[in-house]
Amino acid sequence: MGRIASIILENVTYILENFSIRNVSLKVREGEYFVLLGPTGSGKTLLLELIAGFHVPDEGRIILNGVDVTYTPPEKRNVGFVYQDYSLFPHMTVEENVAFGLRVRGMPENEIKRQVKEMMNLVGISHLSDRYPSTLSGGEQQRVAIARALAINPDVLLLDEPLSALDPGTREDLREELKRIHEAQNVTTIHVTHDRVEAILLADRIGLIINGEMIQVGSPEELFSKPLNEKAARFLGVENILQGRIRLNRGGMAVIEAGDLEIHAVTKIGEGEVYVFIRPESIIISRKQLRSSARNIFQGRIVELANLGPLVSVKLDNGLKALITRRSAEDMRLKPGDMVYASFKAASVHVSRKAR
Repeated sequence: MGRIASIILENVTYILENFSIRNVSLKVREGEYFVLLGPTGSGKTLLLELIAGFHVPDEGRIILNGVDVTYTPPEKRNVGFVYQDYSLFPHMTVEENVAFGLRVRGMPENEIKRQVKEMMNLVGISHLSDRYPSTLSGGEQQRVAIARALAINPDVLLLDEPLSALDPGTREDLREELKRIHEAQNVTTIHVTHDRVEAILLADRIGLIINGEMIQVGSPEELFSKPLNEKAARFLGVENILQGRIRLNRGGMAVIEAGDLEIHAVTKIGEGEVYVFIRPESIIISRKQLRSSARNIFQGRIVELANLGPLVSVKLDNGLKALITRRSAEDMRLKPGDMVYASFKAASVHVSRKAR
């Protein structure tokens, strides 16, 4: 097993003709499963390649386990890299693919056999040892790529959209495998994805990157319940994004005027222009006004119902969107045109100062 390494980026900038990574600073802790989340074209893969040493930043430093590796070539960084398209050697068997990095390093053959066997057992591909990549499913190929990356005992494992090319069932299975493998190996891992569910289920912490900028870093709970700004909120699926003004704030309980709505929110922000973020799943829909601790209760007419499988999206004419279970929608016999109540707690409202 390699060292359990930390990864530090200090003001990393990399400029291309039509795109740039700008002043990215980040610390990934030893043994952490860190997810880089962002839309397509946001610079996630480019940042991963900078860490691996495939590019040299124009500014800033990259530090692995306390050592500045900004100008160190990839082969001397002891980093395992798994691309989205697997990048397996088609003329080599599974076993030969897994052994490739070890042979390049000149490891004795008996050690190679031991290490390859261990890694193939770990990811569950021992029965495929004599097969060629062209005969494998996407999930099997991805497992081979992961085994090959882990075989060299890397200090850091970098995964570039490892699940995006797989069907939903295989994706779910391999997601569980990645969690199990990480628990077994404890290797510091950075996993790139644009899939919010994938990030929530895998990450110890998430870094949200949009258009080459690191927007926010935190636990899944922090990012999804307390997005830093409008840009982050929109990507993270906060469908209720309202502009308003804090009229008063007494002891951390603010009254916000947002169009026709007067919203109560728990926040330390004082008077001024703000964004109000409310996740749709935080809003309760009812036929009658409920007796509850919720400070925010608004009546509205349903203008749209969207069936999302086990869930139903409810859009009201007051601008609020809620997400409820299909069972609840069926029990209330909801249909467009119905008048309902939307209620949510002041603590469910996240407030962000509007940038000047």
